[in-house]
Amino acid sequence: MLQVNYIRENREKVLERLSVRNFKQPELVDEIIKIDEERRSTQTSLDSISAEANAAAKQIGDLMRAGKKDEAEAIKAQTASHKENIKNLGDKLNELETAQHNLIVQLPNLPYHLVKQGSTAEDNEIVLTHGEPAKLPSKALPHWELAAKYDIIDFELGVKITGAGFPVYKGKGARLQRALINFFLDHATAAGYKEMQVPHLVNAASGFGTGQLPDKEGQMYHSTIDDLYLIPTAEVPVTNLYRDVIIKEEDLPIKNTAYTPCFRREAGSYGAHVRGLNRLHQFDKVEVVQITHPDQSYETLEDMSLYVQSLLQELGLHYRVLRLCGGDMGFTSAMTYDMEVWSAAQERWLEVSSVSNFETYQTNRLKLRFKGKEGKAQLAHSLNGSALALPRIVASILENYQTENGIKIPDALVKYTGFDMID
Repeated sequence: MLQVNYIRENREKVLERLSVRNFKQPELVDEIIKIDEERRSTQTSLDSISAEANAAAKQIGDLMRAGKKDEAEAIKAQTASHKENIKNLGDKLNELETAQHNLIVQLPNLPYHLVKQGSTAEDNEIVLTHGEPAKLPSKALPHWELAAKYDIIDFELGVKITGAGFPVYKGKGARLQRALINFFLDHATAAGYKEMQVPHLVNAASGFGTGQLPDKEGQMYHSTIDDLYLIPTAEVPVTNLYRDVIIKEEDLPIKNTAYTPCFRREAGSYGAHVRGLNRLHQFDKVEVVQITHPDQSYETLEDMSLYVQSLLQELGLHYRVLRLCGGDMGFTSAMTYDMEVWSAAQERWLEVSSVSNFETYQTNRLKLRFKGKEGKAQLAHSLNGSALALPRIVASILENYQTENGIKIPDALVKYTGFDMID
């Protein structure tokens, strides 16, 4: 959530950066500023009358103790309207604060200055490309056909149990999943991330804190009786560990990792591009989250990008890194790198990770602050990244490592799987 003081003092810059996102409601900025002016005026009036009321109450008390009852009653009569005025102003202030809040949560984060204007994924910048496409045997198969051929993933069985988008992993397919989870967690802890095990359902306050609510409630599974939400990513519970917390500056950066299943309704998703593992309603993911000093967050973003790339390199996958344009970026992000792996069998790029810097957008909602040497509390910056999401990694391994005799397991995973071929 943007800070109202920043909006008021930097109106033109806010409008300019929102235009990079192709934001369709720039008039909200002026509405917020207008309400804020009225809110501050109301607060000033409330403070003034409250001060007068407090001074009068003290004077009345002093006069009564001095035996000057008539003078005390005269002042009491003169200030009789203060109590009602204070109530009315307090009610008005609450209404204005609610109206301002309801508007400000509709504003997305401001893109970082390196983020370029654009509307769709076609406008994203290719930062780098690593490796070469896999050389596949003739008649190479997409992963959903390989899954059926080797009986390692059953999509129809998942439909029977739950519905489309909930596959069942079997035998070596299940073991490959478990191997990847352990591989990612081991590398994260070796890189200094503290492993956390967190709830898979969160309350509305947690969803609001990281920006899933009210923006993405339609994409989240909602347990209405208990008013809890199934997490779309471990980012939500992990970042909310620090909601309403003041951190010591010397404890920054805070680095956490967590494995969780993730649940996404993916409403409106259909077509060949979401076939098989390309888009699911339930999938596994290892997430990395950092809470950093504002002066270091973009250096941290680069480090997180390099860390995710190191995992893809160790798995021997051909990938590229994109810097997302304003129109393709998430609502809460100030800058995002996407990592995509080339699927030689599908002849398309598959997104396998997003690494984002949210600056103070989440921490303002979370009231997540740190106290510097001067003793003044200020908002920290939050970042997170997929390291990695499993479905498209599994799809990429199955497709890019297929041979005429079976599917070879990347060397880095063999000690985790306990086998080197799926055949």
